Amino acid sequence: MKELVEKINATIAEFQVNAEAQVVKGNKAAGARARKAALELMKDLKEFRKESVAATK
Repeated sequence: MKELVEKINATIAEFQVNAEAQVVKGNKAAGARARKAALELMKDLKEFRKESVAATK
């Protein structure tokens, strides 16, 4: 689960960089990368929730 948390943190950092580039600089490609990171983040967070619930049982 530790690796999953590290992956989530890396994806969040990637999202922040690309989202800021889109908003501040108007970089369309960065927007696409930010959206991709957001989708990946959703999947990872669902996996974290599943593992977290299983660990508490």
